[in-house]
Amino acid sequence: MIIREARPADFEAVARLTVEAYRADGQLEGETGYEEVLADVAPRATHGTLLVAIDEQTGQVLGGVTFALPGSPYAQLAAADEAEFRMLAVDPGAQGRGVARSLVRACLRRAAEHGCAAVTICTRDIAKPAQRLYAGLGFRRVPELDWSPMPGVDLLALRYDLTPADRGRPTGQLPDAGRR
Repeated sequence: MIIREARPADFEAVARLTVEAYRADGQLEGETGYEEVLADVAPRATHGTLLVAIDEQTGQVLGGVTFALPGSPYAQLAAADEAEFRMLAVDPGAQGRGVARSLVRACLRRAAEHGCAAVTICTRDIAKPAQRLYAGLGFRRVPELDWSPMPGVDLLALRYDLTPADRGRPTGQLPDAGRR
């Protein structure tokens, strides 16, 4: 699997798999308008960094995530010295292959490269598989940052602290997340 920045040719696949993954996880039930946000991929690549996981054999886009630095329209929780990622999704047919873990690790490495002190994210309270993934990688709950963008949508805040030794390292040199 290759993790790289998305290209415009990837946008349609990212939109499709993101909507399918969120729908399969029960996160698009009810009329929230979030499906349209998830499907609108181009702004994510413009106002953040859209990373994709690509199957090396087939070239298929397996998953995607939006990485955001402070000040980005996609940074909802991040403090001035933190990064954030959002809209992590894996094609339902590719789940269980380590795609999400690889995308999260890529975001952690990118945050370290930018000198960030931490990565702060939010996840739906109903997204139990995502919560297990993040806990296994070393994210911890930050309940004082929990929030709700609309009634019935409760978001839990999580943070991964980067050590001073991690910050500023070139991409690929961050110690394996979750093994500290």
